[in-house]
Amino acid sequence: MWIVAVAWIYVVGLMALTEPTIVAGIMTFLFYCVLPLSILYYLSGSKRRRARNETQARLRASKNKDEASSD
Repeated sequence: MWIVAVAWIYVVGLMALTEPTIVAGIMTFLFYCVLPLSILYYLSGSKRRRARNETQARLRASKNKDEASSD
């Protein structure tokens, strides 16, 4: 997945360099590269975040269970 992102950054970077103005190049890079890749990595990381949250919830539950049984 990283190789695809790096290749996409390269392609869009070259596209941005060929724009006639600096502002157009920056906007091209932002809207064709930064925004789509940030959305892609946010969505692809949702499974890891969900698994991490479930693991933390299990740890908290077992900790609370241990504290209740020790009283």
